[in-house]
Amino acid sequence: MEKKTILVVIPVNTKHKELLEEAAPDCQFIYSSIEEVTEKQIQEADVIMGNVSPEQLKKAEKLQWLQLNSAGADVYGIPGLFKENTIVTTANGAYGKTVAEHMFAMLLAMQKKLTLYRDSQSRHSWDDHGTVTSIADATVLVFGMGDIGRHFAKMAHALGAYVIGVKRTPGNCPEYVDEPHLMKECKKLLPHADVIFSVLPSTNETRGLFDKEMFRLMKKDAIFLNAGRGDAVCTEDLCEILDEGRLAGVALDVIDPEPLPADHRLWDYPNVFLTPHVSGYYHLPETLDKVVNICVENLRSFMKGQRLKNQMDFEAGYCTENKKK
Repeated sequence: MEKKTILVVIPVNTKHKELLEEAAPDCQFIYSSIEEVTEKQIQEADVIMGNVSPEQLKKAEKLQWLQLNSAGADVYGIPGLFKENTIVTTANGAYGKTVAEHMFAMLLAMQKKLTLYRDSQSRHSWDDHGTVTSIADATVLVFGMGDIGRHFAKMAHALGAYVIGVKRTPGNCPEYVDEPHLMKECKKLLPHADVIFSVLPSTNETRGLFDKEMFRLMKKDAIFLNAGRGDAVCTEDLCEILDEGRLAGVALDVIDPEPLPADHRLWDYPNVFLTPHVSGYYHLPETLDKVVNICVENLRSFMKGQRLKNQMDFEAGYCTENKKK
């Protein structure tokens, strides 16, 4: 039996390589960076681990399985990109802690107006920015109850918030979610929320979901956060809403477009807190370990001919398996 070639473009260390090679001792491993991977390496790979670009994947004639290092896979949903039996799996489950903590920090900073005080510090100005709000008294509405949404909901609930979770499909409710609801109910929920957190994937149903109509349903002093996909928000509609004096704060780690042009007006609102899509990736070092562990687990299953974890459903637009209750 011919050895399978596994191309790894994730920035693995020596320990990670050992774990991968132990999981598939009869395979040939090729390690490269995403910047230096060659067309020949892609052409010869039976398995690719890492987010090789869709354009490069057109050369992956032998590809049986693509293991992404991201939780999302929407950019790979191009018709005809993969052969019929090619498996695509995500790193769903690796990013809950890092993204949720990043967004929670942004939320608390906005509730306590720390962003405004930082601006005052930059101006060397001894200002008092007035009243603040508390997470303990807040109703928090979470759009998307996957790994990241659950982490965020759990933290909010632990600090005394009343948590409402919005899902695409029915399911059991974790103890830290006070109310479970479906997406079709979202408009009636928005007027009751002090904090709205979106971690929705990019699908036909979610693109442009947060438009002027949705924002106007929110409390005028609500805080809106987005860490899912930037295209869930109509950026120009959001700017119009801010011009109307609505929303106490907006915290975004994902924006449409990315990168946000330097002359875009969204930069200049004092109650908007932007970070450049950095809540995930490997900024929290343990995230890389989690990604590699998913790769190793799936590699063991692949070698045994078993079903892999986190298989992508491109029709749904995201990974629909392995959801924790």
